[in-house]
Amino acid sequence: MKNNVFKSPIASKSVVDRIIDEITSAIIDGSLKPGDKIPTEMELCESFQVGRNSIREAIKILEAFGVVYIKRAEGTFVSSSFNKRMLDSMLYGLILQKESTDDIVELRRVFDIGVWFAAFEKMNDEKIEKIKTSLREMEETIKRTDDMETVLDSDLQFHRVITECTENPLLVNIYEYITRLTIPSRKKATRRIFDTGNREIFISLHEEIVNMFVSNDRSKILENVKKHYIFWKDEK
Repeated sequence: MKNNVFKSPIASKSVVDRIIDEITSAIIDGSLKPGDKIPTEMELCESFQVGRNSIREAIKILEAFGVVYIKRAEGTFVSSSFNKRMLDSMLYGLILQKESTDDIVELRRVFDIGVWFAAFEKMNDEKIEKIKTSLREMEETIKRTDDMETVLDSDLQFHRVITECTENPLLVNIYEYITRLTIPSRKKATRRIFDTGNREIFISLHEEIVNMFVSNDRSKILENVKKHYIFWKDEK
């Protein structure tokens, strides 16, 4: 990276946080590219007008999140590939938010809509068969067991298969994070399904999703998403 990427000293907000912001901003705007070597500690100290301890702490955090990596005797470099750790800070922040259940459920609704539209663009007979197979496996699971974890896993796998149909690794990774965020409310919803004797309705909702893809009917996306969250209502 060129030494003049960082042009102004760091303000007092939080020295380490501001250093992190500056470096990540340089990556986002393209000043720093994947594989680029970032300046030495001394050069960063000079650019930001801060001490070495602050620079080291910022680099340590960026490394922990997979944004940069360190090569002994060579320096620090911008990561060249996506690392799941990059989303950890966002995940932890969402988890720590109080009264965030509605926001998290809304996040998944919006994500499902986008993923289903993207899946339509890549859909073919082979992928439809994979979705059908996942549905059959989920139906068998729901009919043969009362174990919540097992049923939940089969539901998650069904939606994972649809997400994989997009052929977009980033969407698949984000799906895994949204899944982790929604596990508590999903468990409550699954329990409600069993307690109210609505297993058949639950299965039929997933059948409608499959039929939507089979008939190549994008107009059903919003309707099916709305129906799919019937058991999530009032989950606080």
